[in-house]
Amino acid sequence: MTSTHAFWLAGRQATGEDAFDVTSPWDGRLVGTVSIPTDAQVEEAVAAAHAVEAEYAATPAHVRAAALDHVSKRLVERTEEIAQLISAENGKPIKWARGEVGRAVSVFRFAAEEARRFNGGEAQRLDTDAGGVGRLALTRRFPRGTVLGIAPFNFPLNLCAHKVAPAIAVGAPIILKPAPATPLSGLILGELLAETDLPAGSWSVLPVANDKMPALVQDERLPVISFTGSEKVGYAIMDSVPRKHCTLELGGNGAAVVLADWASDEDLDWAATRIATFSNYQAGQSCISVQRVIADASVYERLVPKIVAAVEAQVTGDPNDASTDVGPLVNEDAAKRVESWVDEAVKAGASLLTGGKREGASYAPTVLADVPADTTVSCEEVFGPVLTVRKVEGEAEAFAAVNDSKYGLQAGVFTHDLQTAFRAHRELEVGGVIVGDVPSYRADQMPYGGVKQSGVGREGVRFAMDDYTYERVMVFTGLAL
Repeated sequence: MTSTHAFWLAGRQATGEDAFDVTSPWDGRLVGTVSIPTDAQVEEAVAAAHAVEAEYAATPAHVRAAALDHVSKRLVERTEEIAQLISAENGKPIKWARGEVGRAVSVFRFAAEEARRFNGGEAQRLDTDAGGVGRLALTRRFPRGTVLGIAPFNFPLNLCAHKVAPAIAVGAPIILKPAPATPLSGLILGELLAETDLPAGSWSVLPVANDKMPALVQDERLPVISFTGSEKVGYAIMDSVPRKHCTLELGGNGAAVVLADWASDEDLDWAATRIATFSNYQAGQSCISVQRVIADASVYERLVPKIVAAVEAQVTGDPNDASTDVGPLVNEDAAKRVESWVDEAVKAGASLLTGGKREGASYAPTVLADVPADTTVSCEEVFGPVLTVRKVEGEAEAFAAVNDSKYGLQAGVFTHDLQTAFRAHRELEVGGVIVGDVPSYRADQMPYGGVKQSGVGREGVRFAMDDYTYERVMVFTGLAL
């Protein structure tokens, strides 16, 4: 019999009156039962976080850094256990789950490093104007207050880490709300944080039901909201709290551009392999997965068969099998939605080159060509293992096609030409341009986020730390500069 998992309330374990089951998307088996905090317990967590803000902000850097180092070390020690848990609750193939744990290890390590050097202050002499003679400004950053971190299901450990680690690094209390489908990975972080010397109240992990979130979102004691998830929910949050500081990491419609100079067989094999892998990893459930391939006419006819072959070579099946590349989507409803979008495109005239079949929560890796521009799969984020291919004439048309989207998260540009790379960086309306690879590359220490309807603000440890803090200036007077 599976015991009920407690949540973490102001640094200690607690249970509520109700619970819910977490099941595997692959075979429906029970992975765990999770206790739900009561309204009173949520209030207790918020009050504790608010009360500890000043104390926590004044915590010495070495204390916060040591806590972050500890979590990083413990993640390494428990890698296989945690990877198995991610795979079970999310359906992610075990090899990708192990990779996710490795990324979370790095996130906490980066945060420990940043905690040791953050906020040393920037000095600015003010006697560049006559009225500032003898004056020196020292600018430092201070926490805005408690962070409400709302994490998604697709990276249930690492995207929790991207909420929690920067908050600890700057000394901001955090209340983490993991996704209902995948709360167990977030609760594991609670286990590791409980082994540290961080102040009581400085962190909580609360699997709050989604219908209870509006009151928490609007609580004035939580001035910072960091949300990763759907565009609809993210903007609803921002609209409901216009005076709060919101970081929103939302959807994408990732494009991989293959230009005319990327023309050798070796080049095209590399591009096809990377495109096939990263249109289907996480079953396509990544904001920066490859959804669109935009290829120059001079390489299109040679590239597309290579992509189709590479997609068909993706091994689908049991996520616990080390050879599996593509597992199920998070649930059957998600797979049915993907199925309906593909069916709509085919009925509208798109050519189905491979895939297009659903079995339960699994959807076969799919490639579509000649997709009408007004179909859902062209305009929206599919968040599934579906790829469209399009032929264009030259760089200008390719870049215009990338920009012809309401989203602007990341884009990949396959080119060897340095000038082309810099033009792409200037012209593409995205948060990140990956040259020589797919848009799915993300280093956890670099700034990550989008423009247009892909969100606001940036993650990446150092950049999230900036979002969680504000500048405060101190002016010294009467100094002999």
